[in-house]
Amino acid sequence: MFNKSALIKLYLTVLLFPFVCFSQDYIDVIKVGYGRSFKNNFEGSESSTYISSLEANLTLPIVLNKNNAIVTGGIFSQNRLQLYPSENGLETPFTNLYSTTLKIGLSSVFSKKWGMTIVCLPKIASDYHDISSNDFFLGGFGILKYQKRENVLYRFGIYSSSEAFGFYTTPILGWYSLSKDKKVEMDIFMPISVDVNYTKGQFTYGFSYFGIGRSFNLEQNDLNHYVQLNSLEFAGYAQYNRLFKNTILRAKFGYASDDYEVHNYGEKIDFGFIAFNFGDDRQQLNPKIKGSLFFKLEMIYRVRL
Repeated sequence: MFNKSALIKLYLTVLLFPFVCFSQDYIDVIKVGYGRSFKNNFEGSESSTYISSLEANLTLPIVLNKNNAIVTGGIFSQNRLQLYPSENGLETPFTNLYSTTLKIGLSSVFSKKWGMTIVCLPKIASDYHDISSNDFFLGGFGILKYQKRENVLYRFGIYSSSEAFGFYTTPILGWYSLSKDKKVEMDIFMPISVDVNYTKGQFTYGFSYFGIGRSFNLEQNDLNHYVQLNSLEFAGYAQYNRLFKNTILRAKFGYASDDYEVHNYGEKIDFGFIAFNFGDDRQQLNPKIKGSLFFKLEMIYRVRL
C-alpha cells in the first residue's frame, strides 16, 4: 500500500506532468522571503535610508490532460523605504510600496523535444491609498522550451509589461542544466535571473542574480506621482535543504543597486527595451538612491517529483 507521502508525490507528479517534462525535477510551490539593505545613501546628500522587502510567491498548476496544464498563482511584495533625504534635521517618512500580481496561463508539451508556457501577469502596484485604475498594470511572458537532453533544456521567449513609466519589453534567452551526479545546477533566464549552485549533502551553495524594472502609483500630499524601481541584485547564498519536510531555508548576502525614481504621473518614456529607455525626457523628483549591501532570508516549500 502507498503511504501518505507516496500518494502526495504521485498526485503531484500527475498534476504537474507538463512541467516535469520540460523543467527541473522539482517545483517551488511556495516561496516567502524577507530582506533588508544596510545603508542606501542619497546622491548629493549626507542622508541615507534602508530598504526592507517582504515577498511571497505561489505557483499552483491545474492539470487539463497529459500535455496541458493551467498555470495559476500569485505574487505579493512590499518594499519600505524613504524616497527623499532628511532635511534640517527632520526625518522624512517611510513609504510602503505594494504589488499584488495574479498568475494565469497555460503550459503545454508539443512533443518529446518542444513545449511552451504563456502566462499573463495583471497586477495592482501602488502605495495602496485610494486604489484606482491608475494602480493597475498588465504584463506577461511567453517561453518556448527545447529539451536537448534529459538534463539540458533551452528557453527562448519574451517578457513585456505596461508600467506607469511606459511600455517595457525584454527578450529571454536561457537554459536549465543539471550535472549527471545532480550536484551542479544552472537555471538561467537572461537578462532577468541567474542561479548557479552546488549541492553537497544537506546543504547547497550558490550565486544568484535578479534584475527587473517595475513601477508603483504613488499618492502623497494630494500629489499624483509614481515610483520607478530599477533593480539589479547580486548575491551568494547558503541553503539548508532539510529544515522541515520539503522545506528549504536559504540565506543570501550580496549587493543590490535598487534605485527608486519618483516622477510626475503621466510623464513616460517612448519605449523600454532591456535596460535602455528611449525618448526619456522626464525630470526625476527625488535624488538618486545608491546601492547597498543587503541580507535576505527565504523559506521555500519544494516538492520533488
